[in-house]
Amino acid sequence: MVINISKQALQRMPYYLQHLKEMRDNGKLEVSAPYLAQQFEMTEIQVRKDLAAVSSVQGKPKVGFKISPLIVDIENLLGYKHTNKAILIGAGSLGHALLGYKGFDEFGIEIIAAFDANEDKVGEDLNGKTVYSMRDLEKFCSENPVQIGIITVPAIAAQRVCNQLVSVGIKAIWNFAQLHLIVPNGILVQNENMAASLAMLFNHLNEIEAL
Repeated sequence: MVINISKQALQRMPYYLQHLKEMRDNGKLEVSAPYLAQQFEMTEIQVRKDLAAVSSVQGKPKVGFKISPLIVDIENLLGYKHTNKAILIGAGSLGHALLGYKGFDEFGIEIIAAFDANEDKVGEDLNGKTVYSMRDLEKFCSENPVQIGIITVPAIAAQRVCNQLVSVGIKAIWNFAQLHLIVPNGILVQNENMAASLAMLFNHLNEIEAL
């Protein structure tokens, strides 16, 4: 079943989930909207609306929502109970680090291979993942059920790589390159823009120094 919620609400769900798991591990059985609102500095109305949209069990007044089924509902919404196969393009330092991250399993993603334009890297084993030539991309994707493409190449090559991923049927792209990608309708690009994040951090530091 597809649940229609706003993008903003969807982005809040992983934070709810992490906190709910901590509560469950500490023996808590129920959680109220006022409590979560206080924890996340939000309004009770917003939290209650978020939880009601995803929960299969209606919350009770003055009691709240049962934590265990709420965790299951959020994990199902986020797709954590289903494994999505991914490939990574760009076997440099960042790509190597992502291939070594063990936490992706918890979030329902499995990187099954890496690709690189540098033929010297082809055949390498990076944290248990084989590096393939970009020439093998189409064949690999035709033989394997790949849903997600992860781009960790320099910005100058990112659009070309994006076009290649689209051409082999990838519908969801996780982009670490510092470049706005242009894609056809029906393709989702999720950008991890470090420059934008750093701008926020630096601005905060400048504001503190100005006080």
